[in-house]
Amino acid sequence: MPTTRRGLLLAGPALALARPALAAWPDRPVRIVVSFTAGGTTDIIARVVGNLLAERWGQPVVIENRPGAGGNIGTEYVARAVPDGYTLLVASVGPLAVNGALYRSMPYDTRKDLAPITLLAGVPNILVVAAASPVRSVAELVALAKERPGGLSYGSTGVGTSSHLSSAIMDGMAGVQTTHVPYRGAVALNDLLTRRIDFMFATIPSVIEQIRGGRLRALAVSTLRRSRAAPEVPTMEELGFAGFDASSWFGILAPVGTPRDVVERVSADAAAAVRRPEIERQMVDQGADPVGSTPEEFGAFLDAEIARWAGIVRLSGASVN
Repeated sequence: MPTTRRGLLLAGPALALARPALAAWPDRPVRIVVSFTAGGTTDIIARVVGNLLAERWGQPVVIENRPGAGGNIGTEYVARAVPDGYTLLVASVGPLAVNGALYRSMPYDTRKDLAPITLLAGVPNILVVAAASPVRSVAELVALAKERPGGLSYGSTGVGTSSHLSSAIMDGMAGVQTTHVPYRGAVALNDLLTRRIDFMFATIPSVIEQIRGGRLRALAVSTLRRSRAAPEVPTMEELGFAGFDASSWFGILAPVGTPRDVVERVSADAAAAVRRPEIERQMVDQGADPVGSTPEEFGAFLDAEIARWAGIVRLSGASVN
């Protein structure tokens, strides 16, 4: 901005117009884009938080699902949106930390094109089979996969998602070969329940009711610690997969250039939302661990996760043209 008197005079009207708009934000509906289909964990968390933000802001918060390309389509849409605070993104580890290493060409750069706002929650993946499956343990699943190389199939919520890479890691560590069947979001669950696919690493919130209702059998969780929502389910590490840690997480971001005041307000309000005692209890019961970080903390977390998942992708051998 020019520092001369003439420059300040020219800039004055623009600043005068900008300040009331920023102070009044939001003065119209806010859109939260979800980069996966409705019904999945990303969508569930976005709607819970969106409802609380709407209550806090006195403005509608509209959830818009834009799935596809492992979350890249919705994420790119927000990365290219006007940075005015009225288009936000709720996305997961895949499009934010994994896909940069997985895809040969990316339409956005997480750290250059998106402003981190807050890390909402961490969510373990859980290895599940249909209740009618003869497989009752990870050991039995591995043994069956060794008997039938390539004969067992697993679903995922998309290429490069943590549900995909969790199974790829298990294949590599167990020395087996299974067949990946990617889906556009949580619809993989339907084929798992009807045994069109044999197993799946799913986020706990997307399957916890089916587990509790006896329609799915849980074999292990993908984190180093057991889940508070299913404490009876062992970790993969407990079952001999040393260091197995492939959990999901979910955060809010905005297009880079979004006013800092807006970023800080969304961060504070979203963090307060997931920390409300009744919401925290609800999220923990469904298998999510609420966080609520500052933008700076989320940015540092993203840097660490991008580096960590790049190593996991290399070890898995997964890639997308």
